[in-house]
Amino acid sequence: MSGFRQFSDLITQLGMTGSTSARIRLLSDYFNTAPEADKVWTIALFTGRRGKRSVKVSLLRAWAAELGNIPDWLFQESYHEVGDLAETIALLVPPSAGEPSTKDLAEYMQLLKSLESADDAEKKSHITACWKDMSADECFVFNKLITGGFRIGVSAQLLIQALAKHAGEDPAVLTHRISGTWDPFTISFDELVHGSGQSDNHSKPYPFYLAYALDTSMEELGMPNEWLAEWKWDGIRGQLIRREGQSFIWSRGEELVTDKFPELTLMMESLPDGTVIDGEILALENELPMPFAVLQTRITRKKLSAKHLREAPVHVIAFDLLEWKGEDLREKPLAERRALLDTLIAEQPHPHLRSSPIVSFHNWEDLARTRAGAREQGSEGLMLKRADSTYQTGRKRGDWWKWKVDPMVIDAVMIYAQKGHGRRSNLYTDYTFAVRDGDKLVPFAKAYSGLTDAEFSQVDAFVKKNAIEKFGPVRTVKPELVFEIAFVGISESKRHKSGIALRFPRMSRWRTDKKPEDINTLDDLRDMLRVFGNRRGGEHD
Repeated sequence: MSGFRQFSDLITQLGMTGSTSARIRLLSDYFNTAPEADKVWTIALFTGRRGKRSVKVSLLRAWAAELGNIPDWLFQESYHEVGDLAETIALLVPPSAGEPSTKDLAEYMQLLKSLESADDAEKKSHITACWKDMSADECFVFNKLITGGFRIGVSAQLLIQALAKHAGEDPAVLTHRISGTWDPFTISFDELVHGSGQSDNHSKPYPFYLAYALDTSMEELGMPNEWLAEWKWDGIRGQLIRREGQSFIWSRGEELVTDKFPELTLMMESLPDGTVIDGEILALENELPMPFAVLQTRITRKKLSAKHLREAPVHVIAFDLLEWKGEDLREKPLAERRALLDTLIAEQPHPHLRSSPIVSFHNWEDLARTRAGAREQGSEGLMLKRADSTYQTGRKRGDWWKWKVDPMVIDAVMIYAQKGHGRRSNLYTDYTFAVRDGDKLVPFAKAYSGLTDAEFSQVDAFVKKNAIEKFGPVRTVKPELVFEIAFVGISESKRHKSGIALRFPRMSRWRTDKKPEDINTLDDLRDMLRVFGNRRGGEHD
């Protein structure tokens, strides 16, 4: 069996089981038998390391329609019905009738890399030849690799468990080894997993420690004096690394974003070598967080202008010190790490670097009252951290909790619907909602989560029965279904017709007890904007 067939079978089998133990077993068995180079690429793909797209989607559509001998309009209709481009192509391209391909996954990844500089004719020749050699399942996986849409429901923690089982390495050590920057085209499995022949990579971040949403009573946490409380900031979680005279800034998604924050890089030059700070990068105005969309302009721009730097002034709100003078501090108690962090910032004062303030409280009731005013602080709630906690790897229960304030809510009517993706590709599950503005309905938010499978099926049946117009994959529907939309932030927006953008909107409940005339108005949203606009909370971790 070819290496790519093994990889394709792995993806298919992982998609057919929801059992964690079964998934670990499948991955471990795969690592036991797969080619060495394919194992490296599997780790790369499962941890989000993908090359840039080498072929335009429009070309893939045209080539697939040609091979399937169907007109373009029929391909488009099929795509809208299936809801996934890779699957549509795999269903329409005739499967291999000859000998199966003998290529490994690494060979296909090398091919896709080589096609980045090829002309369209050469790309067509290679891609269509690959399709003709593949089964439908292999074609589906291959298409996901081409389009960059490769996503599989396997967490990094589950992958690490399988790797640890296969390699006999400590999971925490493995997590650190596969973080940071490495090239799957050049690194060997032995170098990556066992660290053989590798010199220390001074840019490498530590695996982030993540908090769970608080789901227990405060009394169960124990004595209040055993805990530290901080505001839960909205920004980009990052590690600031200063080693060997160089500065690096890593996002929680393990993206190197140093070039997006030149003023922070300049600030880091004053930090001692061997320093790693964990904190939140925020755009601040008058000491309050600006809308997250403002901060996002730093990430989306290839080149930052003086205007961008001026309109999104960034700061680091530091809440942990992971390395100090080259020493790994993660096994030390949080209280000790925080004391060192505060000393560092006091000795190296800089306007772009500040400590996340500790929120004082005497008892849990006192802290609950403080939490109620979180939005006035530009926060979504509180973080609770056990004072003696070590800095762990990944999301762990018990020592770090996020305690959010209740989301804001608004009642709205559904006006548009579109089919979902993946297992929901045959159901209308992505909706656009509107509020009233006089006699008009004004769209203001989209949401696709929050309902049960049974409720999604009921809404899907309504859409199919009550669709009015069709715009590609979108259906206009009778404005009859009312939903409560929950969101954690609100800000002005020039891109939206309503003039308002919501942060993390979701359907909190289906208001079957309300009629369309009972929904909220655009003025209601504007009132929320006046009170809470630009003072929003997000994900501290």
